[in-house]
Amino acid sequence: MADILHRISIDADPERVRELVSTKQGVEDWWRAHPVGGTDRLGGTMLVYFGGSDPAAVMDVIEDAPERVVWRCVEGPSDWKGTEISVRLDATPTGDTNLLFTHAGWRESSDFMANCNTNWGAYLTGLKNGAEGSGFTPYPAGEISR
Repeated sequence: MADILHRISIDADPERVRELVSTKQGVEDWWRAHPVGGTDRLGGTMLVYFGGSDPAAVMDVIEDAPERVVWRCVEGPSDWKGTEISVRLDATPTGDTNLLFTHAGWRESSDFMANCNTNWGAYLTGLKNGAEGSGFTPYPAGEISR
């Protein structure tokens, strides 16, 4: 199994960052122009759209704790099915946030996985910019389709 990992330091308090990674509105803020449907509550299912009328990914919310959020992909690109996307938030001594992002459980490393890694990095940079007050700067060409 292969995993995508990103660690990013954000000059914002963990509660603000948690709101951005755990709510539909928060996710929409940093995935600009990509609406999120369904529910963001534990046990619910989030629907992420990338320009079509059908969701590009369907993710069950399987953990929703103050310092960690986990989604399991149940529908979407074949390489995503069964993977888990988790975000761990660690408060720093200065009140900022260290965010550890993991997209785990890929069957193998591939060109598609590398593309997703690049997109995740760009989206997370947009999340950081928005959380720090510079405005959200999502990756405009990010896609999960092949």
